[in-house]
This record gives sequence, structure tokens and C-alpha cells, in this order.
Amino acid sequence: MDKCLTIDVARLDRDGEDVEGVLDDSVLDLHDDYLHPFAGIRYSLFVQMAGRELVARGTLEQDFDSVCSRCGGDFDFTVSVPDFLASVETDEKTEFVDLTDELRQSIILGLPTYPVCRADCRGVCPTCGKNLNEGPCACAHEVRDDRWGALDALLPEKEKD
Repeated sequence: MDKCLTIDVARLDRDGEDVEGVLDDSVLDLHDDYLHPFAGIRYSLFVQMAGRELVARGTLEQDFDSVCSRCGGDFDFTVSVPDFLASVETDEKTEFVDLTDELRQSIILGLPTYPVCRADCRGVCPTCGKNLNEGPCACAHEVRDDRWGALDALLPEKEKD
């Protein structure tokens, strides 16, 4: 695993090159107690010069260990970026271009706001805290349509019936 993805502009083939590899998972240190990357950022890119710009396009993947935002259970998921594109302006003095930060930012933008273990996760009971994915709890849950509750509170007492 590499610590960074650096492209040697002077040695880059005129027609471009395929670049593949894995970046160390320490590149993506999120300082988050509930979301941890593992196995590194996998990349498969085509890199070429277009005039004075270095253009890289391809795919990225990163695995994460996370805590479900609904039920609190541990689960793993993968962030895939199928259409990665980065363009870096160069000049005649540019020898190397580091694309590490662009890869890192693309993976971060692909992260879900509220990661869930599965789409139909039922979460936990707000009363007793039981994981509802394991079955119903013993709490009495009254299902009530309370859309108008805030407006009903504005009515005088005798009109509420």
C-alpha cells in the first residue's frame, strides 16, 4: 500500500497511462468514532496530459466499518466512485502531481450522511431501546395521526371535542 498517489509528469506517456493500486487507509483518517476505513482506497485510473493539465479519470473504492444510525449495530459497506475525474493545472516546472487529496475528497463526498445497515432497518424502540430488527418489543405503541396536533392545541378547550 502506498501513502500517496504521485504522478511523474515528465515520464508520463504522451497517450496516457493506466494507473492502478491501493492507498494506505491512513490517508482517510476521519477522526470519527462510528466510521472507520479499512483495506485502503482502491483506484483504477487513466492519467494523461491534455495541454498543460493533468487529467485523471476512473474508479475508486473504499471499505468502511460503521455503526448503523438507526439500530446501533456494526456493519461494513463500500463507497464506490464510478466516475472519478480530476484535473490539475501544471507548468513547465511541474515534475510531480500528487492526486492523493483528490481521491480522498471523492471518497468522503460518496459517504452516506446517515449510514444504515440495510434499507429496511427498523431501528430501536424509543421507549425500551430494544432492537426492532430482532422482533417487536412489549411496549404499547399507539399509532396516531398527529399531523394536526400543533393546530389542535390552539383551539379553546370547549371546541376540542
